[in-house]
Amino acid sequence: QGQLVESGGGLVQAGGSLRLSCAASGFRFSAYDVRWFRQAPGKEREFVAEINDGIANYADSVKGRFTISRDNAKSTVYLQMNNLKPVDTAVYICNAQLTLGADNYWGQGTQVTVSS
Repeated sequence: QGQLVESGGGLVQAGGSLRLSCAASGFRFSAYDVRWFRQAPGKEREFVAEINDGIANYADSVKGRFTISRDNAKSTVYLQMNNLKPVDTAVYICNAQLTLGADNYWGQGTQVTVSS
C-alpha cells in the first residue's frame, strides 16, 4: 500500500524560510504527478504547487516565493518556502496522482506556522 509522509514543518517568523519534504513509499513515484496543498483553520483545502514532467506550476499567492522540486531516485518531493507570511500558516499536505490513471495518495500533513 502506498504512503506519503511529510516533514519539515514548524514555527517561523515572517520573512523566514522552511523546506518541506514528502517521502513516498509503496508505489512507483516517478509515474505520479505530485502536488502540495494547504489547509488553514476554517478554510477549504487549496492548491499550492505541482510538478509534472519537470514542469512546475504555482498558485498566484505563492509564486516567486515557493519552489517545488522532486528527486525520483529518493521518491521525495520538496517545497522550498521563502519570505513566509502569516497568511501562509496552514497544514501542508502532499498528494500524488498517477499520471495515466486514477490511483491517488494523500499524506497526513505537516503544520507550518508563521508568526508576525
